[in-house]
Amino acid sequence: MDEKKYEEQLKYAMDLFRLRDFEKAAGIFQELLEQDDKNPHLYNNIGLCYAHQGQNEKAEEYYKKALLFDDKLAETYINIADLYYKENRLWDAIDLLQGATALLPDNAALRHYLGRIYIEDKRYDDAIDALDSVLELAPKNYDANWDLGMVYFELGDYNSAIANFEEVLKYIEDNELIYYQTALAYEANDEIDKAISNLLKSIAVNEKFPLGYKRLGMLFLARGDKKDAKEYYQEYLNFDIPQEEKDKISKILERLD
Repeated sequence: MDEKKYEEQLKYAMDLFRLRDFEKAAGIFQELLEQDDKNPHLYNNIGLCYAHQGQNEKAEEYYKKALLFDDKLAETYINIADLYYKENRLWDAIDLLQGATALLPDNAALRHYLGRIYIEDKRYDDAIDALDSVLELAPKNYDANWDLGMVYFELGDYNSAIANFEEVLKYIEDNELIYYQTALAYEANDEIDKAISNLLKSIAVNEKFPLGYKRLGMLFLARGDKKDAKEYYQEYLNFDIPQEEKDKISKILERLD
């Protein structure tokens, strides 16, 4: 197979992969291996095809072959760790990623994935260390700030949670869930005005975001502002929510009349 034909077949296989025809894509990658049997990316791609078909043992076999030819292929470590995560083999994933980060200390993606596995394993101090190291390497990685914020929120360190959520909002201003989570952190920190401000932003971004209306009703009621509480609870009732929830809110509104 000449170089031009090889490139055409590689492109075809990648197109099939994007179209989720994993079986056929794997077959073409296998054919390419006959011409290029030391190419770690081909082994990695075949592993991905098997992983998407739920054939994890074969996927792991090909991922490990990829690492035999390039032990610094960061994406392959992440792919293997993803297999372990899906099989709830968190310790195996952690062990693998710890070794990978030692080999590739400047790779933020590996550290970030390790941090997320630590979170799943509830090793929050380790997660904080890993995510802090991500931000040292990539200060604008707002996903790491989000993960840190969630860890600090879980730990009850609301000031640190708020600081990280606010960092995220420097980069993303059109996501109602980020404003909502930031509001929850401010509320937990007894900063009700700032919580309300973020909830108002959440429904400004998405006027069909029911959680924002419900929480606004709750906070205005807690603050003694019955008029605004009534307004947002009534708006909340317009959404498709369970009947039990509607009955609960309706009883609150009856007490406000």
